[in-house]
Amino acid sequence: MDLLIGDPHGWPHLVIGYGKLIGFLDKKLNKKDKEKKARRRGGYITVLCLAFVSLIIPTILLFACFRIHFVVAVLVDIILCWQCLAIKSLRDETKPVLDALKVSDIEGARKAVSMVVGRDTDILDEKGIIKAAVETVAENTSDGIGAPLIYMCIGFSPLACFYKAVNTMDSMIGYKNEKYADFGYAAAKLDDICNFIPSRMTALAMILASFFCDMNTADAYRIWKRDRRNHASPNSAQTEAVMAGALGVRLAGPASYFGVMHEKPYIGDDSRDIENKDIIRSHKLMYVTSIILLVLAIIWRLMWTAIFMAAF
Repeated sequence: MDLLIGDPHGWPHLVIGYGKLIGFLDKKLNKKDKEKKARRRGGYITVLCLAFVSLIIPTILLFACFRIHFVVAVLVDIILCWQCLAIKSLRDETKPVLDALKVSDIEGARKAVSMVVGRDTDILDEKGIIKAAVETVAENTSDGIGAPLIYMCIGFSPLACFYKAVNTMDSMIGYKNEKYADFGYAAAKLDDICNFIPSRMTALAMILASFFCDMNTADAYRIWKRDRRNHASPNSAQTEAVMAGALGVRLAGPASYFGVMHEKPYIGDDSRDIENKDIIRSHKLMYVTSIILLVLAIIWRLMWTAIFMAAF
């Protein structure tokens, strides 16, 4: 369903709902006149509210559906899981960047990439735009595909929905600036915890995928080992490092957020200049990584089904 339909604009979506709730709580609990402790407490309240909405409610819904009929529960579970994945949308949201660059529309490319990244895009040149798009594909291969798939393998749609809520909170309020340093503290830390294992598992799957994509697997592994900690987050650089090594380009580096330039270390070697086709290559690596993770997920579920049947 995700590959065929994606996330059509205008359709109801979990992440949109989470975003509206986070925005509401942000306005109510994160006011400038509040003290540091009050802001941090508001952040904890926000996390608890999102945890209830994203974990408890889907769990209750599934149990209610099971009481109606098993098939109803399966269909509801499928729909919720579908909304937790972002394979097609990740490709569709970064392709306009490539389309604009093909006709030398730099302003159009900046606008397109601004829809998928949190940094300031009005100062990016062509290479900076391409790099931002490739980094987005790399990071979201974990956040939008690998991690949700892993969590739905463990706890079906409720756990996958919980992860998406945590990830949405981090993308909206998990910034280390004056406004969100305290209010977004709990969300950022919880996101780090939830992504710790999935980001590394996705990175390893991406290294394997680079072999099937006829990319530089040796450098993908080497750069991952060397640069996987070159980010303030303990998880973001995991897949970015693999992507940089597989493509043979240098990612990350200094970036501007909310008008302030942040000095960040580079990821990867500057073996060649990044080019338009690297966006297509990043899509290819993302798709093959997704297939590998799906195969592993199926094996995992079959294994536990066999164990359950043997025991009972």
